[in-house]
Amino acid sequence: MATLTHQEHLTAEYLEVKPGTRRSFMLIIVAGVAILILGVILSMLGIGSHHEAAEGAAAAHGAGHAGAEHHGSAPWLKRIIVSLWHNNVFFTGVSAIGTVFMAIQYVAYAGWSVVVKRINEALSAWLIPGLIIMLVVFGLNFINYDLFHWTVPGIMDKGSETYDRIIAGKSGFLNIPFYLIRTVIYLGLWIFFTKRLRDLSLEEDLNGGTAYFHKSINVSALFLVFYAVTSSMSAWDWVMSVDVHWFSTMFGWYVFASWWVSGIAAVTLCAILLKQAGYLPLLKEGHLHDLGKFMFGFSIFWTYVWFSQFMLIWYANLPEEAVYFNQRLGGFNGQYTWMFYGNLFVNFVFPFLVLMTRDAKRQMIMLKIVSIAILIGHWSDFYLMLMPGTMKGDNGFIIEIGIALIFLGSFLILFTKRLSQASLTPLHHPFLDESVHHTT
Repeated sequence: MATLTHQEHLTAEYLEVKPGTRRSFMLIIVAGVAILILGVILSMLGIGSHHEAAEGAAAAHGAGHAGAEHHGSAPWLKRIIVSLWHNNVFFTGVSAIGTVFMAIQYVAYAGWSVVVKRINEALSAWLIPGLIIMLVVFGLNFINYDLFHWTVPGIMDKGSETYDRIIAGKSGFLNIPFYLIRTVIYLGLWIFFTKRLRDLSLEEDLNGGTAYFHKSINVSALFLVFYAVTSSMSAWDWVMSVDVHWFSTMFGWYVFASWWVSGIAAVTLCAILLKQAGYLPLLKEGHLHDLGKFMFGFSIFWTYVWFSQFMLIWYANLPEEAVYFNQRLGGFNGQYTWMFYGNLFVNFVFPFLVLMTRDAKRQMIMLKIVSIAILIGHWSDFYLMLMPGTMKGDNGFIIEIGIALIFLGSFLILFTKRLSQASLTPLHHPFLDESVHHTT
């Protein structure tokens, strides 16, 4: 009865996306387009990107890669295709974390996070566009096979000029029909469970009661089982198969850790911005403290997975495993070395030092700075995962930043649209009173 009594004094609060805010998002997209065009022009002129002779790439990737060099397209076009894939994998993964976070809260019977529940629901708005873009960009790969080397015609056919024995050995898993089926299944499941949880949440808002809450627990438990499998497999498909000769049994966890801490940073940043704009009156220091602890803890978790993967490969020192880190640590004239160490600083050292104290986890300015740093840092983490295996030494940043801004503006439009479609506070959630009185 205490919960109902408290909730009777609360009213629905809706986000108003003002025209000025929409214009700001459109300006981000326009700025991205302008930077993209500038990057293309500079790339055509040979400015703003690195150019590396092919012998280093041939040594790093093996004879199969060297045999297919003639398939490469213009550097600017290749960079656009790779960057579209890079950004979509990053934004789609972060979007899915909204549902993952919410599902974990349900199965854990957690009450503290109710006040940020609608942010998690809105975060998943990119999943449907993510699926469409994923399929379109995979199709663009067939212009010159710049993204996935294993799709080159004849590469799995013995006797072909492009035949690669190692890649042919993976043909049972890495073949185009099965790959597309898997991608549709991954994202199809994530979209289905996201919609189901969202529908139950909105019905709960209308009708109240605990029936929707218990249904949501069952749906969440089933979703988490599927996500545990499909998140790792999607990491193998969307990221690891770019470096098709290389593999790591820890890679699925590594990619998930990057998505997970980025998703928590996105939720934290959005909650702070809404609070500063006058929304979320129930959001208190205790909620920010818990979000800060999540960011702090999972920055360490990401580093733990990063170090475990790196240490085991370094210790074994097997050429077929070490090639991945050789490319990023000194390969291609050291073009990625600074980013390799920079990632460790931005994604571990900086969050660890800034959020070490209790007070820092309760201050909006500190959390905002760290959230932005983590999002930028893990965007660059995915850059580092994908660029050496695709662009080799011809990487750059102007085109890539332009496309990132286009994705960011589009993501914000969809995110705020979904966020404005329901009350920012789920008034009939059974644990709302617990969240309101949460302290830590």
